[in-house]
Amino acid sequence: MKQKLFALAALSMALGVACGAFGAHALRGSIPDTDLDIWEKAVFYHLIHGLAVLVILAAPPTLVAERIASRVAQIFLFGTFVFCGSLYALVLTDTRWLGAITPIGGVCFILGWTVLGWAVLKHKD
Repeated sequence: MKQKLFALAALSMALGVACGAFGAHALRGSIPDTDLDIWEKAVFYHLIHGLAVLVILAAPPTLVAERIASRVAQIFLFGTFVFCGSLYALVLTDTRWLGAITPIGGVCFILGWTVLGWAVLKHKD
């Protein structure tokens, strides 16, 4: 499971970089600046949480239990899909109601960080 999550995180990072490049080169000048700001925010959260998953999964079990690390990784990957995916789709399709889905991904990010912090504090070596 950990190896598959690590691979998914690496692929997510590659997708995040590709989305960043697409925004900088293909979208700039062809969409309103407000939409470009939304795109860039999605890329930022995409890359931050992809990197977070890689770091969490690489953390030693003396810091956080592997079961918890895997669960937090899953939460972050799902949050990335919902938060960033809804923002990417909103910009590409101009379907504004997709912005109503975005907070679900944000809640996943908050939940993942909270679970991680709590688990590290309560973890016994």
